[in-house]
Amino acid sequence: MSGAAIQQQEKDGRGDFDFIVGRWNVHHRRLRERLKGCTDWDEFDGTTEDRSIVGGLGNIGEAALVLNSRSLVATSLRLFDPQTRQWSVYFTNSMQGTLSPPMTGGFTQGRGEFYAQEPFEGKQVFTRLIWSDITPTSIRWEQAFSADGGRTWETNWIMELTRQQE
Repeated sequence: MSGAAIQQQEKDGRGDFDFIVGRWNVHHRRLRERLKGCTDWDEFDGTTEDRSIVGGLGNIGEAALVLNSRSLVATSLRLFDPQTRQWSVYFTNSMQGTLSPPMTGGFTQGRGEFYAQEPFEGKQVFTRLIWSDITPTSIRWEQAFSADGGRTWETNWIMELTRQQE
């Protein structure tokens, strides 16, 4: 492959999640109840380790945390489609064992936004993930739900990631 072809691939979005590869400490803030007007948050810590897969067209992250006195392992699978230039993000955890519906999106000027529609407590809601404040040593991630078709959003989970020292 020529140098120009490699540079074009790098610009198409496939490298947008390269920042996540490595080991991270994670501080979580999770809203106790979602879409109920709740303002109480639980705070807890965990770790995650992310690595590149499928020749750089994806990555996988495995997280460990304790939520409500239960140890939990969660996995994020992120895959890039070179045709659409979009990422699809899937989640699973040791309590569910199934993949979530894919959240699709991409990055613009260092900020990633991903959207899906998924079931929540018997109804369909819109979900949004935002990756922001990305530096070599820190990242902010937040999840929000919308029950009104995306007119308003309730942020319900925030993660502050700090790269572990090697």
